[in-house]
Amino acid sequence: MSKTLLITGGASGIGAETARQAATRGYAIALNYRTRDTQARKVVADIEAQGGKAIALQGDMALEADIVRLFEETEKALGPITHLVNSAGTNGKRGRVDEYDAEVLANLFATNVTGLMLCCREAAKRMSTKHGGTGGSIVNVSSMAATLGGRLGSSAYAASKGAVDAFTKGFAREVAAEGIRVNSLRPGMVLTEMTEGRLNDPAFRSSIEASIPMRRIGTSAEIAQAVLWLLSDESSFITGAMLDAAGGGYII
Repeated sequence: MSKTLLITGGASGIGAETARQAATRGYAIALNYRTRDTQARKVVADIEAQGGKAIALQGDMALEADIVRLFEETEKALGPITHLVNSAGTNGKRGRVDEYDAEVLANLFATNVTGLMLCCREAAKRMSTKHGGTGGSIVNVSSMAATLGGRLGSSAYAASKGAVDAFTKGFAREVAAEGIRVNSLRPGMVLTEMTEGRLNDPAFRSSIEASIPMRRIGTSAEIAQAVLWLLSDESSFITGAMLDAAGGGYII
């Protein structure tokens, strides 16, 4: 059976590494990006150089029209979507609650929550046996921030990821009998383009590593392997689960 994997936010970090590893396992890859055109095309070129099949599709996951178009263009180019990874996300703006900006909050939730939910809507319309599909597997990339409210200054981001986890559980139950599995992966601190600026500060990095039981940050490759396990038939009896990939979480 052919496997088509759509990855939102796939031009960098966890999404890009997941794309590269998935291609070696026989998935045809649709790689979504918002602004990182050059990086997305580099990932596609890397996959094609190894004999895989991949396309790059621009789209803002905060915009419903872009989400619908993304699914339509993926199916037109690669056939029915069988797997989905919702990796697109934003940190928003760090700060205390008394520093919140309504516009920043709206954009944060539009991307991290509403956009993810709409992607799941489009996937369900196509994958569900209720709608004539043959099933599928979805992984929503959440965060360990959802478990404790995040590190100081990250309460809004943590709240958005808490919403992802709650939605994942509810959605998974709705479609479990229709051939669709839905799980959430919660990475801890991982070195990506989103975090490298702060992690390049030796003092900050040391403080973060000291707060992780394994005493180190994670890599995109490690998170991608966990994503691919959840997507695969190796986890065939798992749905509605939250998998922590965080070196043991936090030392409190």
